Amino acid sequence: MNKSLKRLLRRIIAAAIIYILALLLPISFSLQLSLFITSYLIVGYSILLKAYRNILRGQVFDENFLMALATLGAFAISEYSEAIAVMLFYQVGEFFQSYAVNKSRKSIAALMDIRPDYANVIRNSETLTVSPGEVAVGETILIKPGERIPLDATVLSGFSSIDTSALTGESLPRDVAPGDAVISGCINLNGVLTAKVNSLMADSTVSKILELVENASSKKAEVENFITKFARYYTPVVVIIAAFLAFVPPLLFSDTSFSDWVYRAITFLVISCPCALVISIPLSFFGGLGAASKCGILIKGSCYLEALAQTGIIVFDKTGTLTKGNFKVTELKPHSLSPQRLLELAAYAEAYSHHPIAQSIQKAYGQPLQLEKIENIKEIQGKGIKAQIEGQTIYAGNQKLMQELGLNIDKGIPAGTIVHITVAKEYAGYILIADEIKEDAINAIPLLKSHGISQTIMLTGDHRSIAEETAQKLGLDQVYSELLPADKVEKIEQLLTSLEYGKKLAFVGDGINDAPVLARADIGIAMGGIGSDAAIEAADIVIMTDEPSKIATAIRIAKGTLKIARQNIIFAIGVKLLVLGLGALGEVSIWAAVFADVGVSVIAILNAIRALYLCPARH
Repeated sequence: MNKSLKRLLRRIIAAAIIYILALLLPISFSLQLSLFITSYLIVGYSILLKAYRNILRGQVFDENFLMALATLGAFAISEYSEAIAVMLFYQVGEFFQSYAVNKSRKSIAALMDIRPDYANVIRNSETLTVSPGEVAVGETILIKPGERIPLDATVLSGFSSIDTSALTGESLPRDVAPGDAVISGCINLNGVLTAKVNSLMADSTVSKILELVENASSKKAEVENFITKFARYYTPVVVIIAAFLAFVPPLLFSDTSFSDWVYRAITFLVISCPCALVISIPLSFFGGLGAASKCGILIKGSCYLEALAQTGIIVFDKTGTLTKGNFKVTELKPHSLSPQRLLELAAYAEAYSHHPIAQSIQKAYGQPLQLEKIENIKEIQGKGIKAQIEGQTIYAGNQKLMQELGLNIDKGIPAGTIVHITVAKEYAGYILIADEIKEDAINAIPLLKSHGISQTIMLTGDHRSIAEETAQKLGLDQVYSELLPADKVEKIEQLLTSLEYGKKLAFVGDGINDAPVLARADIGIAMGGIGSDAAIEAADIVIMTDEPSKIATAIRIAKGTLKIARQNIIFAIGVKLLVLGLGALGEVSIWAAVFADVGVSVIAILNAIRALYLCPARH
């Protein structure tokens, strides 16, 4: 509990003790009145002060004004004990509200407590402890066990496990070795690492995440904006109705008591306080944003959380989003050799190439190459490689190269990148290299369907055959292939016009070329782990774990948050309208009104806190 909450609690207790003494002790009226006033001022001076300051600023109609007007009115008609009770119970409600909001903010702060305090930089063979902002790109830092990684860097030496849970929501640590990238905000668990800094503090992952979280609350959902507008018109309306109740009936009906109608008006004002809505609705969205953060999903504002709950179509990029974005040998199809011999010849032919395809073949072969076996390597531009290996002429390349050599290739070749091999101009077989589909992507599409997504579509620049095979394996509804970035934007424009009323379109991507589409879609979702800075900047939602299934989790959280917010709106407005009607008819006292107002507020706030726990537990 923070200092301001402790002070408020002390004031409530002190005022309550004086109030009880004034009611129970056999004392004179003047002394009792003095105790009542003392108790009232202890518990209510802050409300009176806020109301006065807001009036000076021109912000007259708020809950502070309502409470001040109601309690001073009760004093004016000699209802001293009820005036103090109103203020006491109101402040008890404020205490619970502040406590709930404080708890919610602490939960978010704990999730985002990733800002590194210092960096150990190695300069002139000395290790210096400096602020992360003072470290330049290219410098070497030392990361000890238990320390938070201060900057995005590449490991130079050492082996360790790092805890990425604060950024990705993943509970399992990730092993790192020389050559691996590490991101700021994670915790080094065991080994000592030295790493080369890749970016300044201002450009680091941790800074970008903190900026997203800090700015998230500024982008309000329509429901939150509705509550703001509602309170703006609601408060002056209830003050006018209260004034009408206090003064008009006594003028129209001679047999009515003026003090009775003023009492009704004061009761009406107490009931009308809109704090349950004003506090609980933003708190619901704040809790939803926090729950998403727990799951490794960063949402840049509650407006995007609300839009996500209304998503009807999700469009995916392929490479790096649904697939891993790396090449891997997936099939060996020899004609006249053993599979291992076919792979060996291809690895030797591609020995001097740094192309990703060549590297995937060498990785699949997995054995050291004896480079002295290779002679007369010649690159055939756009087609492949010619080399002599142990005296044999080997060609490794695409179908164009095979046609140039006068070889007829079988027609039933699968989709993907194919490297054909010839030995002494005789066809020896082919190697299929394909981008691997993410294991998580296979589960993602059925999950999205179960959350009400009507269409799942893939847009890609890849060849038609590869794109269609990937879409078929994943169970996507539609696929559009061989698209340039401008074509993707055009296709998104077409899809937006086909949306059902009230539905939204989300696009999921990870590359620089996806940034225009991410910005154009109703909701842009970027894969944050391997995604480009441009994509993350343009997106409204960032999936830190690169798992497409997290989109279904985000939709679940969004729908849960909206459900909680709507429950609070219906409950608070329903109860208030009922009790306001009874108050105007004189059927409820100020005591009942106070209990109704404070009770509604506390229940609505406790319901809003449930949003913090919408992130599903991992199995």
